Amino acid sequence: MSTERTEVQVRPGAESDLGALTDIYNHYVRETPITFDTAVFTAEERRPWLLSHPEDGPYRLMVASDTEPTGTSQRILGYATSSPFRAKPAYATSVEVTVYLAPDAGGRGVGTLLYKALFEALADEDLHRAYAGIAQPNEASTRLHERFGFRHVGTYREVGRKFGRYWDVAWYEKAL
Repeated sequence: MSTERTEVQVRPGAESDLGALTDIYNHYVRETPITFDTAVFTAEERRPWLLSHPEDGPYRLMVASDTEPTGTSQRILGYATSSPFRAKPAYATSVEVTVYLAPDAGGRGVGTLLYKALFEALADEDLHRAYAGIAQPNEASTRLHERFGFRHVGTYREVGRKFGRYWDVAWYEKAL
């Protein structure tokens, strides 16, 4: 077993990432209440989502991958996005942000690297606020968002039903 560490790189998402990103998301659809989607997606079904996050503008997709010390192998560890908060024009300066990690990628600082890159990419955009909805309980996500200056602004009680029970969603905001 090698003791060499892999290096995590963060970059804008690309169409070639679609399969791996879909696999990560589908894990959360099948196994957790973190997303309220209840049916898994094919990569083709997720393509419009990927294409709605170009390399510039307020709606971004940042992808973290690890590179073996030889530089030959990459595996997607997770992703972060900024997406429209709501469809109406007055909300154009607000975004909803989120992070999804591969099931074995937590606790390594990958979420922190993704949000750091995402917020750096958004720094010059005409944005006023970022919002994040966190299905409860999710201490790791709460800690990540608070570390980036998000503050709790309210909780929707029993707003989603999945796995035969109702779940709360805590909402957080951050000035941009």
